Amino acid sequence: MKKHISLIVILIVVFSIVLSACGGQATPTPAPAVDVVALNSVVAEGRLEPIQGTNLSFSARGVVEQIRVKAGDSVKQGDVLVRLANAGQVEAQLVIAQNAYDTLLRTESGSRASLWKAYQDAQIVRGAAEKTWDDLNITDIENRIEDDKATVEDRQQDVEDRQADFDKYKDLDKDNSKRKTAKDDLDKAITALHLAQRNLEETIRERDSVRAAYDAALGLEAEAKHQYEISLDGPNADQLTLSKANLDAAKAALSNYVLTAPFDGVVADVNVKVGDQVGAETRAVSLANFTSWTVETTDITELEVVKLSVGQNVTLVPDALPDLILHGTVTEISHVYIQQGGDILYTVRILVNETDPRLLWGMTVEATFEVAQ
Repeated sequence: MKKHISLIVILIVVFSIVLSACGGQATPTPAPAVDVVALNSVVAEGRLEPIQGTNLSFSARGVVEQIRVKAGDSVKQGDVLVRLANAGQVEAQLVIAQNAYDTLLRTESGSRASLWKAYQDAQIVRGAAEKTWDDLNITDIENRIEDDKATVEDRQQDVEDRQADFDKYKDLDKDNSKRKTAKDDLDKAITALHLAQRNLEETIRERDSVRAAYDAALGLEAEAKHQYEISLDGPNADQLTLSKANLDAAKAALSNYVLTAPFDGVVADVNVKVGDQVGAETRAVSLANFTSWTVETTDITELEVVKLSVGQNVTLVPDALPDLILHGTVTEISHVYIQQGGDILYTVRILVNETDPRLLWGMTVEATFEVAQ
């Protein structure tokens, strides 16, 4: 509606002039000057976005162990935001890989002592992982897995039985008591099946997560031993390449369990709590750089977009702050359209030249594009 305000005002003025003329006796009132630029202006709705903004999630599944930030905190690129419970073992592996790589970089001939130390550290990590594995009551877990599997099978049979019961009445009216009872029984059976399946998955993870950590530690120890043994003949380019690959792999593995800030900014929101089970589908932290703002329009039509160009000046007024007038410049005009309610729309992006402490992410603004006659 806002983009038609100027036209409505002009129509009211013209209508007032006509009424004055029809009155005959009254002294004609001069019509106010009409802003010609306003007639040619393009007015659109837009939404404020920070110059940088992102939602961060973990690549791996796990339990949140530590949250180091809260909403409103300023952070630097690389700062740790949230850690999962199993990050410690991966960090130990990264330290070992980093030590091995740094050793090769520091001295062309390599350092047998440092590689030996890396090998010893790897043995310590492997020993801890091995003890955790040995302390695990595998027999008990596997017995529970079998019990959980049997429960899942029973719940699956319950679902099939309840489905068969429901099929007898499914064509009846939805308010029929027999149909409703059968439908409730089916829904309860499905819920019970899902619960049984989750219990089975959790029991399997009790065994597999510990075994995976043990296997990773064994692999790291074997690689550290290999690096030490080949150092007896002196390092070479192949060693350095392999060591760097191991370091990159360790960093990539750690990034699955530790969220860090990808840029300097402010924590906009923390969406997890200590103890939460999270994964790739869980938004953990929202981070933004509020030092400057952009606006993305939502309703520029095909008839209007042809009047706009990159570099064009724009006046911006936030709906929530009508007393605040901002200025901006068009930085991008989308070449891809969106069809909405029969209209063809194009997104225009605007860089805001000023800022104000009252501005918030997502605020709507009215954007007036200055179009020459």
